[in-house]
Amino acid sequence: MNDRQYRVILAKLGLDGHDRGIKVVARILRDAGMEVIYLGLRQTTSSIIAAAEEEDVDAIGLSMHNAGHLTLGPKMIEAIRDAGLDLPLIIGGIVPDEDNEQLKKLGVAAVLGPGASAEEVASTVRNAISARD
Repeated sequence: MNDRQYRVILAKLGLDGHDRGIKVVARILRDAGMEVIYLGLRQTTSSIIAAAEEEDVDAIGLSMHNAGHLTLGPKMIEAIRDAGLDLPLIIGGIVPDEDNEQLKKLGVAAVLGPGASAEEVASTVRNAISARD
């Protein structure tokens, strides 16, 4: 495992107002030794990319609870690529299992569903970052 502290942006993209889960994930990642930059609700792809560049992060995590994952996920992947960034995108939240493979084909590094353990969340983020390094 890499000894340096990973930096991760967590955000809610779009108009989804459910933020309890992402706040729990922020705590899990902090407890696992990562630095978390929590952007909060109602972010845009542009605001997330700007923060990712400014904060020199290792990954971007989005929480989805509004069935927008197949629309907003690909838009975030496109924004990451357009910015010339090499960052894994991890999506968590309410994502039907049958959509996971499509998201991965579109470039999403990992998908975490409800009930993921703290260890699963932290290891998924670490593995997504390690795969990029």
